[in-house]
Amino acid sequence: MLYAIIEASGKQLWVEPGKFYDVNYTGGQPGDIIQFNRILLKHDKNKIEVGQPCIKSTCIKATILKHLKGRKITVFKMKPKKNQKVKQGHRQILTRLLIHSINNE
Repeated sequence: MLYAIIEASGKQLWVEPGKFYDVNYTGGQPGDIIQFNRILLKHDKNKIEVGQPCIKSTCIKATILKHLKGRKITVFKMKPKKNQKVKQGHRQILTRLLIHSINNE
C-alpha cells in the first residue's frame, strides 16, 4: 500500500495514487499537470519516511480534472435585543485533482 500525507492549499491530505481529491482552488486549467513538493510523510509497503518538516526527495504528480463549487454554507448572525439579523451564504471554489504517482525525484 502506497500513500503520502501532503500539505496542499493550507490543509494536510492523505493521498493515494489513482484517487481524486478536492482541495481549495489551485490556479491552472483542467488537464494541467501539477507537482506537490511538500510531502510530510510517505508510506511505501513496510517503509515509512517522515519529513522534518518535508521530504526533499519525493514529489507527487497530479492532474487538474475540473474546478467546482463546494456545498453551500449558511451564515446567520443575530444580535438579540437590537433587532438585527443577517443571513448570508457562501460556496467555496474547489479544484478536483487526480493523483498519478508518488515517486522519488
